[in-house]
Amino acid sequence: MSYDDAIEALSTDALKFVKDGFVVGLGSGRAATTLVKSLSSLIKTKNYSIKGVPTSLQIKLIAEKGDIPLVEADQVDHIDVVFDGADQIDSQRFVIKGGGGALLRENILFSLAKKVVVMADKTKFVKNFTRAVPVEVHPLARNSVTDAIKKLGGKAELRSLDRGYPFFTENGNIILDCDFGVIKNSKTLSQKIKQIRVFKYLLCQSKICRWKCRLKIID
Repeated sequence: MSYDDAIEALSTDALKFVKDGFVVGLGSGRAATTLVKSLSSLIKTKNYSIKGVPTSLQIKLIAEKGDIPLVEADQVDHIDVVFDGADQIDSQRFVIKGGGGALLRENILFSLAKKVVVMADKTKFVKNFTRAVPVEVHPLARNSVTDAIKKLGGKAELRSLDRGYPFFTENGNIILDCDFGVIKNSKTLSQKIKQIRVFKYLLCQSKICRWKCRLKIID
């Protein structure tokens, strides 16, 4: 089964968590894009009254094209379920996210959510993390955060566009992709990064995080 086929199957299965009247958080990336298209079909088929809360302009445009009614995070006091993908999931069921650059907005939705459903195929699962941890920071904090990451044993690299220009999030922040090599203790690293007081990083654990993450896995 190809990645696209797996995500299509995951999206269809994930819709069982959606009920009429729900406020649904829409993550960013390929998995979320497929989910949004499936959600649009569900709304039209069952005539559901659903409100979607997007995490990025990219997903907002796709939702609008699918005629999904949208609201912003500051217009709701809760979100019934958030759907999103993952960059990597380790054997301790920690999740690295943020490859798409919507870190801060995703975390705002997660904090409002009663449930978070993470959609991932088997290629996302690893014993230990091997990819960089994305960290969103204010541009003025770039040097101080880079130094702090170095003290933790990591190497922070400014995320850039193809032509070398810095990548800016929709909040006007930059992203440092922090390479720690093979990460064997995700919980400890997570706690240490929190102490830097950066805007947001995305390294969470589905078993203990307060969003009540549910991992949806397909072989």
